[in-house]
Amino acid sequence: MIPGAPLTIGFLTPYSTVYPYFSHHLIAGWLLGMGLDPVQQRTVQFVPEFTQQGGATASADAARKLIYFNRVDVVSGLIGYKSITDIIPMLEREKGTGFFFDMGEYIPHFPYLSPNVFYASNQLWQSQYALGKWAMQKFGAEGEIISPLYEAGYHLLPAFSEGVNDAGGPRPVINVIPADKDHPMKLELDEYFSRWKQHPPAYVHAIFCGNLGINFMRKWMASGLQHKIPLILHEAMAYDDMLEDIKEGDLTFYTARSWMREDERKENQLFVKTFERYAQQPANVFALMGYEAGLVWKELLPHAVKKDFGTVRQLLQSEVVKGPRGDKNYFPQSGFALPDANIIKITTNNKDIRKIIVDQGKGLRYDAKEFQEIHEQSISGWQNPFLCI
Repeated sequence: MIPGAPLTIGFLTPYSTVYPYFSHHLIAGWLLGMGLDPVQQRTVQFVPEFTQQGGATASADAARKLIYFNRVDVVSGLIGYKSITDIIPMLEREKGTGFFFDMGEYIPHFPYLSPNVFYASNQLWQSQYALGKWAMQKFGAEGEIISPLYEAGYHLLPAFSEGVNDAGGPRPVINVIPADKDHPMKLELDEYFSRWKQHPPAYVHAIFCGNLGINFMRKWMASGLQHKIPLILHEAMAYDDMLEDIKEGDLTFYTARSWMREDERKENQLFVKTFERYAQQPANVFALMGYEAGLVWKELLPHAVKKDFGTVRQLLQSEVVKGPRGDKNYFPQSGFALPDANIIKITTNNKDIRKIIVDQGKGLRYDAKEFQEIHEQSISGWQNPFLCI
């Protein structure tokens, strides 16, 4: 390596129709967390590599190019756990370092835990588990879940169900909407709405993403079920940019969030103000994930620019940073810091979005015995990262 050369980070970049600019926000947040100006800095160079929809083959090919051709110092990017398996041997052969992001659509399961690989997870399974536990305690048993086939292929449904079960309730009825390859955006809900009108469940938990999620919320408002059956939405359906499209409607629902832009703790307000001053747009979850990573890499940077990655990896195995939503760490064996999950009641009406925290839940360690059944029974072939459709 040439002395004084920048730290190079190869960035695996799948395509997302839901968040097409996620990589820009994530990288900008990462640099801002390190205290670097994303435009003027020359300390870190990102090398993006397109991975299509993030499948295992495309991700491995992209990583191979970054490691053996571009000779990057670190391999990073958004990736699913099922696509990391083929990348780990490459990193270990080259004594390389992997630092990967994921939304937390799968509860982590590591048959082999590499000391070279670190995971910056948004831990969606935690908010789902906390939401299920709260739903049982608040509304009682016999709720129902509704989801398209795509979302049902991850651990979002079973994590919610496990929360319900741990609160003493029977597992919710699961309704998976069949996929229509010829009309992927078609959303037929009449049979479900008709049944719920005749036999109201304790609650309905909807797990959709992107435009299908927006369509579901609009159809729910028009169905006559609004204000009659409690509606619980998955976290990704309730991000602020999603709610912008339906805020004129009359909608009340509950969700769980591990991060809120409005959180007044000083670490969060510093992140929000720093990102929004740079980006001139509202802070979002991808910028948050990048910023959290930047906080730990700010501490690692003196070693990384010297190419002392043995020290970098050693520190990453134990380092905990205090970020916008509390403690954050990146090595599974050290336990993954458990984020608090705020249970929020959200009401939209006449372009106004109101949020009230009604309770707070707590997640479980990724290797808790309660999740073992999910790993054994919820087998999916989905390889792409969540939201990469």
